[in-house]
Amino acid sequence: MSEFTKTLCPYCGVGCGLEVSPPAQHNKATNRDSQGNPTWRVRGDKAHPSSQGMVCVKGATIAESLDKNRLHYPMVRDSLDQEFRRVSWDEAFNTITQRIQTVRFTQGPEALCMYGSGQFQTEDYYLAQKLMKGCLGTNNFDANSRLCMSSAVSGYIQSFGSDGPPCCYDDLELTDCAFLIGTNTAECHPIVFNRLEKYHKKNRKVKMIVVDPRRTPTAEAADLHLAIRPGTDIDLLNGIAHLLMRWNYIDTMFMDDCTSNFPAYAEVIRHYPPEVVARQCGISIEDLETAARYWGESQRVLSLWSMGVNQSSEGTAKVRTIINLHLMTGQIGKPGAGPFSLTGQPNAMGGREAGGLAHLLPGYRVVKNPQHRAEVEHFWGLKPGQISPNPGLTAWDMITGLENGAVELLWIAATNPAVSMPDLERTKKALLRSPFTIYQDAYYPTETSAYAHVLLPAAQWGEKTGVMTNSERVVTLCQAFRQPPREAKADWEIFAEVGRRLGFEKEFAFANSAEVYAEFVKLTKTRPCDMTGISHAQLKAEGPTQWPHPEKSDELRVRSYELESSTPNSSLLTPNSKRLYTNLRFHTPDGRARFGAYYSKGLAEPPNPDYPFVLTTGRLYGHWHTQTRTGRIEKICKMHPEPFIEIHPRDAARLGIVDSMYVEVRSRRGKAKFPAKVTKAITPGTVFVPMHWGSLWANNAEANALTHPESCPDSLQPELKACAVQLIPISVEVTVKDYQLQSSQW
Repeated sequence: MSEFTKTLCPYCGVGCGLEVSPPAQHNKATNRDSQGNPTWRVRGDKAHPSSQGMVCVKGATIAESLDKNRLHYPMVRDSLDQEFRRVSWDEAFNTITQRIQTVRFTQGPEALCMYGSGQFQTEDYYLAQKLMKGCLGTNNFDANSRLCMSSAVSGYIQSFGSDGPPCCYDDLELTDCAFLIGTNTAECHPIVFNRLEKYHKKNRKVKMIVVDPRRTPTAEAADLHLAIRPGTDIDLLNGIAHLLMRWNYIDTMFMDDCTSNFPAYAEVIRHYPPEVVARQCGISIEDLETAARYWGESQRVLSLWSMGVNQSSEGTAKVRTIINLHLMTGQIGKPGAGPFSLTGQPNAMGGREAGGLAHLLPGYRVVKNPQHRAEVEHFWGLKPGQISPNPGLTAWDMITGLENGAVELLWIAATNPAVSMPDLERTKKALLRSPFTIYQDAYYPTETSAYAHVLLPAAQWGEKTGVMTNSERVVTLCQAFRQPPREAKADWEIFAEVGRRLGFEKEFAFANSAEVYAEFVKLTKTRPCDMTGISHAQLKAEGPTQWPHPEKSDELRVRSYELESSTPNSSLLTPNSKRLYTNLRFHTPDGRARFGAYYSKGLAEPPNPDYPFVLTTGRLYGHWHTQTRTGRIEKICKMHPEPFIEIHPRDAARLGIVDSMYVEVRSRRGKAKFPAKVTKAITPGTVFVPMHWGSLWANNAEANALTHPESCPDSLQPELKACAVQLIPISVEVTVKDYQLQSSQW
């Protein structure tokens, strides 16, 4: 028997395999952290197909956060100005279920909301959907994936008829041209970048294009860095398309046979000649032409994107415009090619499969589709019409719902909206107005715990067994290797117990997470994400498995059907394929992929004389989201000891800002304060701050105190990547006086 337990890193969507062993082992010194505390050993799993044994600093140090500042017991208080008191689980469950029933039968189910997380395992996600959307009859479940991946979801659905990244990580080592836009892959998805960079260095004919206003470590490795102005992504993409069309780098046979709506797109790109695009984007015509030539001359083009594309008021349009380039050049459904969104969180993909956004249902279904609702109602044994036909409240809708009194109960689990939501001061004021907030998390305190009436201690990574799906659709079993501390429970167990106490005993009669997963995969049968051949037992025996992976009997049936049928959608399931759409048929009614025709609209909040700079935000290599874990790990805190603001030397000189000087940043919504990092690595007129620091970790350094909630009309994902700000240098004297004033007030 191996001394190591196989699991998955719980940070980004790369999905790196890990092996974990106890602190004390036979004939080995006890593994300890810098304070001398015993710590589990972590190493990369060389057998995992996605990461191949590689691990970044976050994964390598993850075990150090297991026992720091954990929430051990349920806690309750009647109002936010009171102290929490410890209660039993029985009392906590009774308090929650009584409040749910009161709201349900007085204000109705639409006054109930749950805000979940890509940190959930699929079993957690699934039972939350069954409880909220099925048994309680409200679609008001949304997740922090709304802030992360919803534009990618929307773009895939509109272009291909279904969600699902069509590529795999092997494509990183098979492509001729990697086109990275809106992604600092080297810091945010480091193991993906490691694979790409090694391949790129060995194969000098392979081209790498990086589109980013910052000269990030990702851009440093590129053959071509396009430092475009924020908000000009569609200008650039349409400009590349214009040149591909002009130079006849197009696949007319593929477009004629496999796509629709190209004439409308062709009319749009006619208006994006090089001289116009270069001026709009702030790049040279030569660089624009080089990018188009790299794309057009390559046999296999792989595009990669993340938050820089998704977190935009044009998020869906940007995703579809990336996909357009693949469709006009036939760059999809083959090795080394295709549009590949890099998922932000460890199980955001699993959440999408389980229906974990306000407009989705399990198995890549949507709530607006009456057939989809009927299928899920029948499977769950619900009466027809039980599932609402209306999409539920998004994460931001829940905030405005607290403002206007529409939301009476808010259940937050495994996420920290008091740092991560846009327009943060408004968010905090809304949270203060919540009549009843349940907060379910592994750690205490967090910024959000200050707004809770009930605290529920959750088991976290390594303390519960469940499944996660990464960016390339690889499903991995994350096995528990230790017991949850004190009274902490797995998220799915909490949801199931609440369901049973609400009267849905048979709907939540699960003995373990394997049973939950076995029920869930039945809802994926014949769907694009068919996982009916996957189970906990199969994953233990065979290891990580990529979907689609139908049951053996279904696999034979599908293959037989493909041979016999000539209808457009006959081959929607391509069993056990590393890539989707290898048969060039898509999940649309006519089997064709759709071009999307979009003119660039630019930023929702462009700069003006009062707010002359564009602020963009992002991650750093070592930290993760709001530091709930990484802020408690010494090595990472030494790597990134404080937040900062990047500013170009030209802008800094004009304002009298020098390196390390504190700068106050103001937007129309709030203000924050950061030490300056004067660098040529950022485009003039643009400034950058990391998004990790909430009020627990630094004073007045919250990036989202500045951002706005304007969102993409299709994905409803906020434009967290850009807002207009002004900069005010702060002298040392002013800082000292401010500190003395605060001290005297204490």
